Amino acid sequence: MAMIQRRSVLLAAGSIWALTAAGAQAAKKLSIKVYKDPSCGCCTAWADRLTAAGFDVSVEERDDMDALKNQLGVPGDLVSCHTGVVAGYAIEGHVPPADIKKLVSGKSKAKGLAVPGMPINSPGMEVPSEPDEAYTVWLFQKDGTRAAFAHHGG
Repeated sequence: MAMIQRRSVLLAAGSIWALTAAGAQAAKKLSIKVYKDPSCGCCTAWADRLTAAGFDVSVEERDDMDALKNQLGVPGDLVSCHTGVVAGYAIEGHVPPADIKKLVSGKSKAKGLAVPGMPINSPGMEVPSEPDEAYTVWLFQKDGTRAAFAHHGG
């Protein structure tokens, strides 16, 4: 009888641990708000890549993307088609999810990350028949200065 009770206690403890671990994992999920032009399809594809990478994604369509980018402090030469906001950072363009996670976990004092333009085979811009286009993810500051954060493709 004691063996059955001990086994029941161990099973219950294991179940509680699993539920606690699942809850902790859910709590660690980064929330990102993606702002996009209503007619843009690659923006939706980028949001899908973020969801697949474990982000909690919400999408808002806006007709005033230029004004939003200015408000968030995205330098004019680093703009792309969509903008995200995560943990207080502006995320401009087709930034890979892993780079966003690295930025947030590092608790940088920067304003955000940007991938200007729409590089072929960056997240959300996949074209299987085309070779990867090399691109840089830029870390930008409030004053507009920037530094290379990561290089991808090519």
